[in-house]
Amino acid sequence: GCNAIPGIEEVNMFKEDGTVLHFSAPKVQASVASNTFVVSGHGEVKRLEELLPGIINQLGPDNLMNLKRIAESFAATKGGSKDDDGDDDIPEVGDNFEDVSKK
Repeated sequence: GCNAIPGIEEVNMFKEDGTVLHFSAPKVQASVASNTFVVSGHGEVKRLEELLPGIINQLGPDNLMNLKRIAESFAATKGGSKDDDGDDDIPEVGDNFEDVSKK
């Protein structure tokens, strides 16, 4: 039979299309001897971006291409410009902070 595994906060199953089947607070049971796990609860299909950054430590090498795609699309939406970082109210300090702070 299966034994209940208490204290599981979430279960994420990574699909080949780059989406994630996400269970929040699922009921998990396991039969280690037969290498069988049962996850039950409300599962939602989410995009990987929706679960970042909390899911980073669960990603394996097979998700590297998805991360690269996300990073490229993020850079594209930011305009990819180094000068356009949204920090207009923060002055460039340069080499000497004291000179800038006196302005």
